[in-house]
Amino acid sequence: MKKLIKKISVFTLAVTLTLGFSSCEATKNANNKQKGGVIGAGAGAIIGAIIGNNVGSGKNGKLGAVIGGVIGGGAGVLIGKKMDDQAKRIETEVPGAKVERVDNGIVVTFDENSGVYFDTNKSNINTKSQATLDRLANVFSEFPDTNILVVGHTDSSGKAAYNMTLSEKRAKSVTNFLVNKGLANSRFNTLWYGEDQPKYDNTTAEGRAKNRRVNVAIVPNDKMIEDVKKETGEN
Repeated sequence: MKKLIKKISVFTLAVTLTLGFSSCEATKNANNKQKGGVIGAGAGAIIGAIIGNNVGSGKNGKLGAVIGGVIGGGAGVLIGKKMDDQAKRIETEVPGAKVERVDNGIVVTFDENSGVYFDTNKSNINTKSQATLDRLANVFSEFPDTNILVVGHTDSSGKAAYNMTLSEKRAKSVTNFLVNKGLANSRFNTLWYGEDQPKYDNTTAEGRAKNRRVNVAIVPNDKMIEDVKKETGEN
């Protein structure tokens, strides 16, 4: 009986905390699934936020494996609270980025208008982008119990093979920069899609600029998941 009361109390507290820390732009419109309060089977929502199209494509199996499934119950609520806190910190430290809370994760999108961008046909990180990534690295250091996925994209200008290589170089540049700031390499997975996954219209200059993007997805690692399950008494 005591264990049951403890589990109920932890769950109630988690719900209260989650509702109390939901004011930031990334979290204020999140529904229960996005908060991690109900059981989900896949990672479709967060994959959609990263790539935009072809969420169910077989070649995105690796992406889904990296992200993992949605965690429900009391553990999911507590994880949601922890991820809300991190999303708020990213919004504060990197105001130009688009920050979304999706399922149990966070998706940060950088394009030419949001703090991390690349010069035409270049993959090196310029001075302005370095300053933004410095602030992002500081946030990641504050929240060590997460894994980080870096995904590179390009617009459709030029040859597809060239764009695939360019997106690879850009994504790896971001990962390498963050690792060189002292973050553990084991926290990172790096993927790239070239021009294959546009979220915007490549027939317009504005759309192409937005498609030249790098996504950073932050998801709970095994330690966070195990810790909150122990706290809630879940297996």
